[in-house]
Amino acid sequence: MKRWNEKNNIVILMTSLVLTGCSSQATDTHQEHRAEEPDRHHGEEDEHEGHEHGDEEGSDLDRPVSELFEATCEHGIKTHECEECRYEVGVVKAPANLFEEGLFKTVSAEKKAVPVRLGLTGEVQFDERRVAHVSTQTEGIIRKVHVALGDQVQQGQPLVSIVSVAVGEAEAGYLQAKALLKLARRNHERIATLRHEGITSEKETLRSQQELEAARIHLDAASGKLTRLGMALSSVRNLKQKNATGSLVLRAPAEGTVLAMHAVAGEIARNDESLITIGDNTSMWVWADLYERDFARVSREQANGALAAEISVRAFPEESFPGTVDFLSPAMSEASRTVKLRIAVPNHEGRLLAGMFANVQVLLSGDQETLVLPKGAVLEDEGRSFVFVHHKEDYYVRRPVETGRAFPVGIEITGGIKGTETVVADGAFLMKSDVLRSKMGAGCAD
Repeated sequence: MKRWNEKNNIVILMTSLVLTGCSSQATDTHQEHRAEEPDRHHGEEDEHEGHEHGDEEGSDLDRPVSELFEATCEHGIKTHECEECRYEVGVVKAPANLFEEGLFKTVSAEKKAVPVRLGLTGEVQFDERRVAHVSTQTEGIIRKVHVALGDQVQQGQPLVSIVSVAVGEAEAGYLQAKALLKLARRNHERIATLRHEGITSEKETLRSQQELEAARIHLDAASGKLTRLGMALSSVRNLKQKNATGSLVLRAPAEGTVLAMHAVAGEIARNDESLITIGDNTSMWVWADLYERDFARVSREQANGALAAEISVRAFPEESFPGTVDFLSPAMSEASRTVKLRIAVPNHEGRLLAGMFANVQVLLSGDQETLVLPKGAVLEDEGRSFVFVHHKEDYYVRRPVETGRAFPVGIEITGGIKGTETVVADGAFLMKSDVLRSKMGAGCAD
């Protein structure tokens, strides 16, 4: 028989201590029997080596429960009562205090209404309420990129520097307007002094006032043009001839993570393209296409409360991501005759990426009832599914079951139990480890 490594032996030993060592002592009958028959064990030592109990009688999964609890082990007592041979008949002894302490938990097998799955196809996208797309308002050449994909940025932090002809022209216009305002202010002050001395007319004074106001308006317009192009207002106010280079720094509009980047130094930045996407990707959207024939049912259930959904993508074929339907479009596409349906999906580990294609299962309420057990209650051994059922007192026995569909609430049971049994849910894997000791290198009697 194969010998397991030290780590696995420790796990089995701990499980064995919990399940078989929980009783205060082994039965007196067991100890007396072993004392009476030392010669028989000694004579059969070689024959017993490598033997797995129960093989000649078939698996305990194929034998009736009554037969398992009537079986007698080589120690002359009921097998299920023997501390060393109990596992041969798939029986585990678990006192009530282990359930009170939370090591184990049982559930009642009963039929429940299970959801009906509606399959759709969709695409993963960013939650637009959590992201910001940074782009330029004018075409230019990217001079420098200040951040990298995945960087955490603060509001106002520089992201991309570009050089633009339009920005250069706007800077020149602003500097010109600033000079004209300065000249208009001096002229107005000069004329106001002359008017006070009675040398000039009121008409000249009003004309200088008009020219001053026009210069202010012109400067405000030039300043506004630069801010609309993306220049910070503080940078505009500090603009001088020596630093008017036609360059523009795009800054982070909010705090977040750099989720997408299309900015490369030396390339052209176009005003119709996003250069950088900043935001929070801990929650994503999946947009799916809902056919017209299913619209009435989905909209009716959506009105009664948020619908649950499951998302799967090719990158993680064995996993599903839970989500919630939070929006149903009020408009239908005339081309595809479908309605857009949106699912909000938590993405704390960042495994869902924008642009992934997704398979969507919308869980609609169903009127069909079926027997469902928690996923942790259903175990496997050599391709066969089984559960641990309470038989009597502190004894639990494993019983074969046939499984069907998987639901968020558990696994469908199509055969093997009637639906009135008490089944172990939490901690069932510990019982499995104890029952399968024979495959892990444990023998029965020495």
